[in-house]
Order: sequence, then C-alpha cells, then structure tokens
Amino acid sequence: MTVVRDTIRFWRNGQAVEVSGFHPRTTLLDYLRLQERRVGTKEGCAEGDCGACTVALGRVRGGRIRYEPINACILLLGQIDGAELVTVEDLAANGDLHPVQSAMVAHHGSQCGFCTPGIVMSLFTLYHEGERPLSRDSVNDALAGNLCRCTGYRPIVDAALQACSRQADDSFSANGERTVQRLMSLADGRDVFVGNESRFFAAPASEASLAALYARHPDATLVAGCTDVGLWITKAMMEIEKIIWLGRVAGLDLIEDSLDKLGIGATVTHAEIHPSFARIDPDLGEIMRRFGSVQVRASGTVGGSIANGSPIGDLAPALIALGAVLELRQGDATRSLPLEDFFIAYRRQDRKPGEFVRRVMVPKLNANEAFRAYKISKRFDEDISSALGAFRFKLDGRRIADARVAFGGMAGTPKRAAETERALIGLSLDEPSSWGEAMAAVARDYQPLDDHRASSVYRSTVARNLVFKALSETASGDTRATRIVAQRDALEAAE
Repeated sequence: MTVVRDTIRFWRNGQAVEVSGFHPRTTLLDYLRLQERRVGTKEGCAEGDCGACTVALGRVRGGRIRYEPINACILLLGQIDGAELVTVEDLAANGDLHPVQSAMVAHHGSQCGFCTPGIVMSLFTLYHEGERPLSRDSVNDALAGNLCRCTGYRPIVDAALQACSRQADDSFSANGERTVQRLMSLADGRDVFVGNESRFFAAPASEASLAALYARHPDATLVAGCTDVGLWITKAMMEIEKIIWLGRVAGLDLIEDSLDKLGIGATVTHAEIHPSFARIDPDLGEIMRRFGSVQVRASGTVGGSIANGSPIGDLAPALIALGAVLELRQGDATRSLPLEDFFIAYRRQDRKPGEFVRRVMVPKLNANEAFRAYKISKRFDEDISSALGAFRFKLDGRRIADARVAFGGMAGTPKRAAETERALIGLSLDEPSSWGEAMAAVARDYQPLDDHRASSVYRSTVARNLVFKALSETASGDTRATRIVAQRDALEAAE
C-alpha cells in the first residue's frame, strides 16, 4: 500500500518548510503575501502576463540546482513541493545587494518600483542560467514576460548586460551542492494528498497512483503547469474543489529521442522541449521561443497545452502538421490516436472520464520533407496568436507529393486543412502561377469568427497568404527575404 503524505515540503532560506491544511486553490502569491507576509512579490495582472509576481523556483536538473522564473499569481502553492523557493527579499546577503540589484540601481532601472521585484527575479534566473557571452536579444527574451511602464527597457537591459554576463558568484551558487542535497532529501517518492474526499490537492508520485486517483475522482481538475487553470481561479473565479497536480508523477517528465521521432511525456515543459523541437526544424524552435514568456515556458507543459484544447494554442497545429500521435491512459488501459482526432469541438476532446494524456509521439522530418510554421499576432513577444499556420511538404524533386497543413485560431479547434492539402498535391514549386487553387482552398476549410484578436476577413486573408509564403520559402530554400527577424539581423550586420 502506498504511503501518503498530507503536507507539501519545500526549502526556504536554508530551512525546510512543511505546509498542511491549505485550500487546493491557494496560489503561491496569496501564500507569500497573506501567510508569510512577504509583500515584495506584487500582484499585477493576476494572469501571468505582467511579471510583477515573478519568483524563482530551484529544482535539481541533471545533478545540479537550476533556478527558473515562475508567475506566482497563477502557480498553486502545492506545486512548489520539492523545490527551493526564492523571492526578492532573499537575494541580499549580509547587508549587500545582489549583483543584479546593484546593477539595477547603477543603471537607473527602476522608478515607481512596482514591477522591479519581478524584473529582478527574472534577471536573477538569467544571472544563473544565461548564455555566456550574453547578448541583448537573449536579455530581451528573458524579460519578455516582465512589463515596465515607467522606466522603459533600455536601462534594465543595460543592467542585465552588466550583471549577467559573468559567471554566477553569489550565495546561491556557493551553496549549490548543499542545496542539491537538501532538495534530494525531500524526494521521498510518496503520494501527496492534502484535504479530504470532497476537497483536496493531490500530487501522485506514479502513473499507477494517478490512474487510480483519477478513476476514483473523474470530476477532479488535472493540473500540469497551471498556466491556464490558474486563470480559471484568478479570473473566472471557478470553485475548483479537487485538484490533481501531475508534476510529481515519475516518467511523465521524460523525453525519448530516437532516430525518427520524439516521445514527449505529458509534464515535459515548453522550456525543456524547446531544444529538441528546434532540432526538428528551426521554425518549430522559433514558435516555442515565442510561446508565452520564459515564466510561462518554465511552467507550461506539452501535455497541458494539448489537453487544454485551446483553439488558439500554438503547439497543437504545429504537431498536427508533423503527424503527432497522442497516448492516453484510463485505469490500466492505454490507447493511441492521431492528435487531430483528439479535438472534437471547442474545449471538447476525445477523452473519457478518468482518462489523461500521458505522452505525445512526434515524427521527425525525412530528408525529402520541408516544414514551415508561422505565428501571427499583434505583438511579437508573449501574445496570443490571431492565427498559426503549419505546413509539412513531402517532395518528389520539385513537386509536392504529399502535404499536411494545420491552422490554429481559424476554427473552434486546431484543425487540418483537408481541402488545401488536396489542392497542394502535385503542385510544382517552379510554377507559382499554379498555386492559386491551393490558396483559394483555405476558404473551404475554414470560416473563422470575428473576435477581439482578428476579424474573419483578416484571418482568411492571412491563411491564404501563408500558403503562398510556405510554398515560396520551400521553393527558394531561403527565408531571409520573408522573415522580420532575418531582415532585422541583416540591417544590424550592415550597421
């Protein structure tokens, strides 16, 4: 019989903290501000966009401690089990500011100061994990999830370039090995269950425990990264009484990389899968770089993005175009189905009561295949897509022998473009005049709605144009003339 723990445990300022009896919907931000009374961590948007609530969580990865920025406003308290929690109050040592804090002061990176704690914590994680040497682009990526309306970003970026370009040398790096030992001591392999049968926060430690618990409570809400469910709590005010967190389930966090495919466990985060996706194709890597912010990518998971079933999710249409297959489990039974068949209607999936996503299998590209993916949004960084188009072409010389095309944001679900695919087969890459039928076929595949992100006419026009862009780039093998980033890089090089 599995031994169950009725508390969560984490490290805080060199001490083990144990918390029991909390409400399952308690967010980490509420715990910090209302229980610990540590109010340096601010509440801004309460939806994981502004970054004012950013804290750092340290976990053991590859035998060492790694610090990641997290939006405390939409992270549940129970999700920090087994981690080290670091807030802005913890950075100064022996009366001296942390190097990141000193650089912010020296470069005048703060005015009203409301956003500053979150920015400092994002830079703290960059200080420990940033590339060396550090580039301005990588700093901008690290700060994409932090908004500042007073200072502007130039002095903040300058502070980051000064403080984060050298190897980490602070009390956290000095105590790294000790912290690893401390966190390993918390890894007891026990299931966590806080509450009772009518209201609980649970964190199973194995797939078998998860399957049994979810079969017993099919009305429970499964949480992986909580980047979406967190908004159900903070914005929709949903009364979620039963929460099962998947973050402790052994095996669901594995990436199996073989010659022809990737096997991705449901709790693999977007940050963890980014390098593997970028190796499949640079476009897939670029989509992941613009998938929310660093904070969102550190928490959000591949399985959660799929199981959430959002029609404007960036990942699902790209994986559908690649031909991904989903694995699900209910009790002791497992089944597989093509990813495109998982989505039935808006927010409805082919998932039985008590059944959960356990893994997604993503085929890699063959030598005669080309992949293109495009995220269309009003802002470049951390914005919900108006539309996302993904294309996989199988080539027979200069002719398209087969095609898989999928769009997000064009229907109630991520959806393949069957009519467009049929019109693409047989086209010559050397005859642009013959591409018109494939472009026009998009109108038969989708009748998108108008909403605040884009009009139906705009989405239809963009989708049609993306077909032409994908064909043009595949024909030329060159994306420099058609990509904003490539043109910007060329201008900077010329200067």
